[in-house]
This record gives sequence, C-alpha cells and structure tokens, in this order.
Amino acid sequence: MPEQYLTVAHVAERLGTGERFVRRLIAERRISFVKMGAHVRIAQSTLDSYIAAGTVQAVRSRRDRHGGGAG
Repeated sequence: MPEQYLTVAHVAERLGTGERFVRRLIAERRISFVKMGAHVRIAQSTLDSYIAAGTVQAVRSRRDRHGGGAG
C-alpha cells in the first residue's frame, strides 16, 4: 500500500490539537515532513512514529500490585 500523506489540518485533527501546534512541530523540526512545492505534508507512518515515541505506558500502583485497594 502506498504511503499516505496528510495535510497540517488532518494531522491536527488526528492529534486533537490546533494547526498552530503542528506548524510549530514542523518549524522546530520535531516531526519529519515533506515539502511539495508550497505544500507541507506529513507521512502517516511519521505521525504514527511520533505518537508512539510520545506514548507513556501505564504502570500499576504499588497498592494494586499487593492486592490492596480503596474501599
């Protein structure tokens, strides 16, 4: 399947942010992008990697690990 390239607006929508945030990521070179003439696009795989890199895994609290709980 060929790579899908997203507009700034689509990336912002998928991240649940405004376009300004995505444009700042681009300006600060915190996310890879492709220039197509005057247009800027971000590859779907790049967005997926960006999200994965920022994902923090949940940990069980000490109370949960020992079978205790509130209540």
